[in-house]
Amino acid sequence: MPKIATDQLDTRYPSIADLRTRARRRIPHFVWEYLDSATGTEATQRRNRAALDQVLFLPSVLHGEVAADLNTKLMGRTHSLPFGIAPVGMSGLMWPDAERLLARAARDAGIPYGLSTVATRSPEELADDIGDGWFQLYPPRDEDIRRDMLTRAEKAGFHTLVLTVDVPVASRRERQLRGGLTNPPALTPRLVAQIARCPAWAYAMVAFSGGDMPRMATLDPYVSDAKTPQSSTAHVGYLLRTAPDWGYLSWLRDNWRGKLVVKGVMRAEDAHRLESEGVDAVWVSNHAGRQFDAAPAVIDALPAIRAATSLPVICDSGIESGLDILRAIALGADFVMFGRAFHYALGALGARGPGHLIGLLTRDLIANLGQLGVASPHALRGAAFRNGTLPQTMAIQTSA
Repeated sequence: MPKIATDQLDTRYPSIADLRTRARRRIPHFVWEYLDSATGTEATQRRNRAALDQVLFLPSVLHGEVAADLNTKLMGRTHSLPFGIAPVGMSGLMWPDAERLLARAARDAGIPYGLSTVATRSPEELADDIGDGWFQLYPPRDEDIRRDMLTRAEKAGFHTLVLTVDVPVASRRERQLRGGLTNPPALTPRLVAQIARCPAWAYAMVAFSGGDMPRMATLDPYVSDAKTPQSSTAHVGYLLRTAPDWGYLSWLRDNWRGKLVVKGVMRAEDAHRLESEGVDAVWVSNHAGRQFDAAPAVIDALPAIRAATSLPVICDSGIESGLDILRAIALGADFVMFGRAFHYALGALGARGPGHLIGLLTRDLIANLGQLGVASPHALRGAAFRNGTLPQTMAIQTSA
């Protein structure tokens, strides 16, 4: 396929769906199944999308020109946009050096970037590329390992710690299992055949690493003697991990000097208690349907959680556009994070993908704000309604 000039990207790939379609053709099937799959029948993943489509606004008329202001304050920092890049495990499997490419794109755009505990790049390797760095912690059981991880993240320049609490056990992720990926990846004849059908991915991987398959670099110092490949849904990280409790959270609060976010919250009462425990923000997430197939849609859980806490509320799961960002903010979110979408962008366009996606989402935000006659996404708080409950009037704040 011929190289696509930068000014043509928006007409060729104007949506996340377009990036997803191209990424599926360009990355091997086993990688695609790791990235795109949910668990069970994938009903939670579908609920996320269906519930978002039920959230509507009343467009405004005769409001004149609107100069969009997308600056967003979160935990004492001002970001140029109301969204960031969420941590995704094994990013470098989706595209070579993905973590560095994403970190640089986030830094250049003035938005947060989250690095996963099970990424293919360590905090130290990204120290020169981090702008607004968040380190996502899958909680180690061993206290010495825990302390060491926190020290490494802080020294590398990560100022926010994200404790992920909705992965107490490995989920099934049946599509992922059938895909055949193990961790560390083992190149079976079946996987090699899939790679051969994706020359762009294969050439990029050889150019970057000589063809070596990615590893979970942050964990290497702790599991260097673990040679046996594990299932991709119960990988070597689970040898270190524990299911955290409230005491574990208290320990983290006492031992981490930066901001502390808890990710995976779906109950209002949990959000209320987290505020009393001294966390700095709650992250509403059902892990994009990858952990539990009977969870409600995140957009349905948001209003009650917003009402239960004065903390900043972050959300992810199923959000696919600038309009979806506005839906989430209207129902209670202060900030939105994207994980899969940025990896679709990498798979579709390589190094050009993250910047293109940031521009795509920004333009979509501006277009939809113009339709609604407001400058700031946060002016829409409380202005959305559910399909079938059309209000007679809908008040929209005149300022954020």
